[in-house]
Formats: sequence, structure tokens, C-alpha cells
Amino acid sequence: MRIETHGHQIEVTPALRDYVETKMERLTRHFDRPCELRVQLSIDKPNHKAEGTVSISGRTLHADAGGVDMYAAIDLLADKLDRLLVKQKSKMVDHHRGESPARSASFG
Repeated sequence: MRIETHGHQIEVTPALRDYVETKMERLTRHFDRPCELRVQLSIDKPNHKAEGTVSISGRTLHADAGGVDMYAAIDLLADKLDRLLVKQKSKMVDHHRGESPARSASFG
């Protein structure tokens, strides 16, 4: 997974960049194919905001989160992106190999 971290009216310190990379690393367990993640950090006084966009095999998923500090916002963003990827993966599995009445011969 390629992770780009940008700041909007905020300087992204190496500590913030490392924190984003360690938190977003868990997203790689959902897909084997390479994907791209773009994280933008910004401050909307008094809240801190983190936005993330994941590009996977022709799909683009977006989430944003706010918190009292930047680390809390990054944590919330990681949770939201994790849920989005799980939902996307379940859609793909259901679409290709889902249960249907025709396959289980349960027509009455």
C-alpha cells in the first residue's frame, strides 16, 4: 500500500507521518492487490480533521473524521476506512459467490 500524507495549512511532522503509516497499515490486510491511500490533515479550529481517500481496483472510497487532537482524528479515520473496506470486500464476495435460491435449490 502506498500512503501519501499531506497537510492543509499544517506542517506534517515526521511523528504525524509515522503515526498515519502505522495506523493505516492494518488496511492492507483486506486486499492483496496494491492500493493507494491519500491522507490529508487539516485544522478547522477548534477541531482537527483527517480525510482519507483509498483507490482500489477502479473504486475510490473516501472518509473523513474530526477530533479534539490530530491523533484522535487519525484513529477515527483508520476505523472508518477499515469499515468501508470491509463493506466493499463483502460486496465483491457477495456479488461473485453469494448465496442465491437457484444455487441452493430451495425453490418451493
